[in-house]
Amino acid sequence: MASPSPRTYASALEHLSLLQSNHAITSLFAPSPSAKPQTKEDLNALAIPEMLDWLARAGLSQADLARSPLRCIHVAGTKGKGSVCAYLTSILTQPAAGAGRVGTYTSPHLLTVRERIQLDGDPISEELFARYFFSTWDAFTSAAVGEASKRRAASAHDAAQLPSDGELAGPATKPFYFRFLTVMALRVFVGEGVRSAVVECGIGGEHDSTNVLPAGCVSAAVVAQLGIDHVGMLGRTLPAIAWHKAGVCKAGRRCFTRRLADDADTMRVLRERAAEKGATLVELGDADVRAWGGVAKRGTLEGAFQVQNQALAVAAAREHLRVLRAEDEGEEEEREREKKAENPLDSVPPFFLDGLAAAHLRGRCEVKRDGKVRWFIDGAHTAESLAEAGRWFAAQGQGLAYRVLLFNQQERDAPALLRQLHESVVPGTRFDAAVFTRNDLERSSGEGERDLAVQRACAEALSEIEPATETLVVDSVPEAVARVREIASRHAADAEVGVLATGSLHLVGTLLQTLEGAA
Repeated sequence: MASPSPRTYASALEHLSLLQSNHAITSLFAPSPSAKPQTKEDLNALAIPEMLDWLARAGLSQADLARSPLRCIHVAGTKGKGSVCAYLTSILTQPAAGAGRVGTYTSPHLLTVRERIQLDGDPISEELFARYFFSTWDAFTSAAVGEASKRRAASAHDAAQLPSDGELAGPATKPFYFRFLTVMALRVFVGEGVRSAVVECGIGGEHDSTNVLPAGCVSAAVVAQLGIDHVGMLGRTLPAIAWHKAGVCKAGRRCFTRRLADDADTMRVLRERAAEKGATLVELGDADVRAWGGVAKRGTLEGAFQVQNQALAVAAAREHLRVLRAEDEGEEEEREREKKAENPLDSVPPFFLDGLAAAHLRGRCEVKRDGKVRWFIDGAHTAESLAEAGRWFAAQGQGLAYRVLLFNQQERDAPALLRQLHESVVPGTRFDAAVFTRNDLERSSGEGERDLAVQRACAEALSEIEPATETLVVDSVPEAVARVREIASRHAADAEVGVLATGSLHLVGTLLQTLEGAA
């Protein structure tokens, strides 16, 4: 049943905003004294069956995906998975790759939701987004109406209790935000003839919505660098988190990861999970990665740590292209290729290196100049990634007249993450001032004070560990930018004020909108 709403991009965004948020779902896993011990496991166990049901309601099945030409590289990990996806997309869209049309599905977005679904490296158009959004919305509505009609026909008593047609056409019969976009992305890829896709997990792997991808639709998997995050859903230790991430392993396929020489327990879990899934775990050793060296570049994916992400992308892209060739050449050729245990970093084709050099990812090690202010922007939001961001800023911060931190983190232990960041920034390049803000794009109207408890806690924490640092608390990103510019006017005579903006991808997205005037 078609929705009476206009089929515009603006209307699609309005409908999308009605869906239950991802935060509302992840909050169900927050520790609670009253929660039953099996709550997390029960919620996780329901995730894939529910997602398969939503997929079917939208007119797709795992068999449909396996029969289609679509082949996906499935990427999991705590940190670096966004960079790996950017590198993979750039490699596969090189003309010499011969990968066909390339799709990319990632999250979250910074400036527009269309960033999450890309075709050949670019966000899908507003027209295409609206078309697939409403076709997906209507498919869910039609499934709900069909079920209601059957129940009305079966029982007059049930008919009186059923929602109206208007309610069935609304958000109550739709999956939550991330699931909806995952289903929609797969419909885009199939409908637009995508041959090669890069698919990033949302949270975890085993129970993530993207893990409805069947083995026949997956060419390779990646478990990028691991860290402690989303402990309510994934556990509090690296081995526990690794168990979830390795859920992307698929039977008969290779999964690429970094060999953790100093963490035998985590590596044991990854190896056991790969064996359990019938996959081959390919471990890239640090010595091999260092010997290869990667591609040094200046741009939005700079940082010495990126060589690990580059190596994983090269290995997975080579495997993906091998699988495509093997499918074209036949099973016997694939068996012969499987016998070779070659190092994926040996003799990397030149177009791979071109792809690595051309890769870009907004909000990651990004530098913007704004008058006397040089913004160092990185959406790091875990302890490990914040430490990397701090080291990156420290290396870049030589010669700055004044150093400022712009920070927010609403979903994790913000003061603890702030301390981790502070420890990574070496003395001599630490912050002269810090601005703590909410992620809001609009300044407060003055009607009721916004909750600034997190920001005040961060300011207090920084004052304890670095008393000389001036701290400010504001309630919106535009106000934070205004205060930073005021600081620059006071302290930057002939040199620049450097600002490290970090702690949250949501903060980074709002900052970029503020600086660039994006709608």
